[in-house]
Amino acid sequence: MGLHRLQGGDGRRQASEWIIPAFFVLIGIMFAFAGDTGRDWLRYDRVWIGQGEIWRLISGHFVHLSWPHLALNSAGLLLVWYLVGATHALRSWLAIIACSLATIDLAFWFLNPNLYWYVGLSGLLHGMLAAGITSRLPSMDVETAILLLLLIAKVGWEQFAGPVPGSVLTSGGPVVVDAHLYGALGGVLGALIARIRVKKSRAAI
Repeated sequence: MGLHRLQGGDGRRQASEWIIPAFFVLIGIMFAFAGDTGRDWLRYDRVWIGQGEIWRLISGHFVHLSWPHLALNSAGLLLVWYLVGATHALRSWLAIIACSLATIDLAFWFLNPNLYWYVGLSGLLHGMLAAGITSRLPSMDVETAILLLLLIAKVGWEQFAGPVPGSVLTSGGPVVVDAHLYGALGGVLGALIARIRVKKSRAAI
C-alpha cells in the first residue's frame, strides 16, 4: 500500500497520482476564504436542502469550521492517500468517492433527521481508507491488518463511547461520529462495486 509502491511508474507518474487529494485541498482552501457567509451557503443544511439547495449534499463535505479544522482534515487526507491511494485507479476512486458521499448524505437524511447541519471531510476520509483496506483484503498483509483493526476500533469506539478524546478540541466544534461510520460503509460498498467492474472489464477483453 502507499503510492511509493506503484510498479513501473516514474516520479512524474507518481506525482500525477496525487491529483485527487490536491484538488480536494484546493477546494477546501477556496471555500475557507469564503468565511462564515460561505460556510452558511455551502454546509450540509437539512432545512435548505429540503428547499432544493441540493449542492449542499456535495459542498458540505468540503467546507470546514475553521482553518485548523481544514488543516487537520487536509493532513488526514494526505495520510490516507499515501496509505491507500495506489489501491485503485483514478476512475475507480471517483466512483468510490461518489458512493461514499452518497451513503453519508442518504444516511444523514433518513437515519439522522435531527442532524440539521454538518461540515467537514472526515466522513469521506473514513470512506477512502475503508475502500483501500477492502481492496487489499484478498492479499492481506501486516499493514492492511493493522489499518483494518485501527479503523474498526476507532469507528466502534465512536459509536459506543462518543468522539475520540481530543477530537472535539482539535476540530474546533462538535464531531458527528455517524459520518465516519456511514463514510466507511460507503467506502466498502464503493470498493466492492469497483472490484466487480474491473472483473467485468477484464472478462470482456
